[in-house]
Amino acid sequence: MQPKIGVYVCHCGTNIAATVDVAAVAEHARGLPGVVVARDYKFMCSEPGQEIIIHDIREQHLNRIVIASCSPRLHEPTFRRTLASAGLNPYLLQMANIREQCAWVHTDKEAATEKAKALVSAAVRRVFLHEPLETRSVAINPVTLVVGGGIAGIQAALEIADSGHRVYLVERAPSLGGNMARLDKTFPTLDCAA
Repeated sequence: MQPKIGVYVCHCGTNIAATVDVAAVAEHARGLPGVVVARDYKFMCSEPGQEIIIHDIREQHLNRIVIASCSPRLHEPTFRRTLASAGLNPYLLQMANIREQCAWVHTDKEAATEKAKALVSAAVRRVFLHEPLETRSVAINPVTLVVGGGIAGIQAALEIADSGHRVYLVERAPSLGGNMARLDKTFPTLDCAA
């Protein structure tokens, strides 16, 4: 199936639009290979913004989406749900972080806009290669193996055990304590290290 990509550039209020010419970024995206539609909107993460994406997926038969906005850490789950609600695999999404990587680090509007165009171009090239993924559940073994009986290993093992899970603590030396076991006293209390 030939990729049909939709690109959506967010103003993020003035967070992005004050430094990046979002209309120019959307116009640039329209000329990229595989891009069927490119739009800019004040808040893409808002319900009306998401409705624009859903409408375009259904009407334009889009099968890949690029969102140029803020950090994927903040809104990638939001946009994945948007794709899913439109009937598109939620993993056929690529985000370009033009807020933190362009708008927030540049004072020169022209330079920020050019960088945003480059990030959107890269995101389009990347989403072109995406393949649908399916979420699946697998059984896990809740038992934990902690390798190393130094202070960090002992602490990790204690915290996991305190949370109600079985822990195996493995140490290569005949005694626990790691480097701390070789010390006589610790600063500032001069407690016995062992």
